[in-house]
Amino acid sequence: MKSRSLTPSAAFAVGSAGIAVFSVMDAVMKGLSLSIGAYNALFWRSFAAIAIAGVLYAVRRPALPSRATMRLHVARGVIGAVLAVLFFWGLARVPMAQAIALAFIAPLIALFLAAVILKERIGRATIGASALAFAGVLTILAGQARAEMGHEALLGAIAVLGSAVCYAFNLILMRAQSQVAGPVEVTFWQNLVVAVTLALAAPWFATVPDPSHVPMLTVSAALSTLSILLLSWAYAHGEASYLAPTEYTAFVWASLLGWLVFRETLSPWTLAGAALIVGGCVIAARIKPIPLKEPIA
Repeated sequence: MKSRSLTPSAAFAVGSAGIAVFSVMDAVMKGLSLSIGAYNALFWRSFAAIAIAGVLYAVRRPALPSRATMRLHVARGVIGAVLAVLFFWGLARVPMAQAIALAFIAPLIALFLAAVILKERIGRATIGASALAFAGVLTILAGQARAEMGHEALLGAIAVLGSAVCYAFNLILMRAQSQVAGPVEVTFWQNLVVAVTLALAAPWFATVPDPSHVPMLTVSAALSTLSILLLSWAYAHGEASYLAPTEYTAFVWASLLGWLVFRETLSPWTLAGAALIVGGCVIAARIKPIPLKEPIA
């Protein structure tokens, strides 16, 4: 416990760096999704990610996880595969800032899932915060309709919202998983299970990418692994409530990268909707954060 209070500023800086790295990875994956499709981008990237995480994992000479821990790895990996496909499929069809803003609703969904899974109570203030965030989602979708971005953009927004639901459940599993496994172990098994899950659809969807895409697939895997390790270090040295605001810096990075790389503009509707969603999440976080519970077997 002592190490968690030693370097709060450093933890905040490292956490912010982790979010920045993850945002760059999102931009790389959006480009790959536009070029070879979200499924193929994720499927082939997973092999590079397994190699990178596998080396880090093997150096530690780990023992095999227990059956209960493996169930957590498998459950989170399967859900992670679904949410990743949904998110990156949607990200290829909507501006980066809009996708990230919609994804911010995941922590609030996690509160309601915690009520069901962890038997937590939900007060009126939490419901009010959720209503505020939902108003933000509607604001973004209204702006999308006014901009006449087309049917594909609407489907993309729906896919991002679907990924947010999956990510909310993923948060519950992650909190249980963090009690029984370290970040390197989690990263390795997460990538392995994701790859196996995606491989089930390979006969129908997989196509061998052009060799020119291999460097970016490798870069994406490296960025993803680095981000996970940075965030794991940050949350080991700082309180979750103190580090939570770093998550919202992703909107700034998404806006900047979307403009620089994809020439996307930030609409007032997206900005207003993001403010409402973030406001609802901040209010909910102040009420009662999701506590760490016993591992879900």
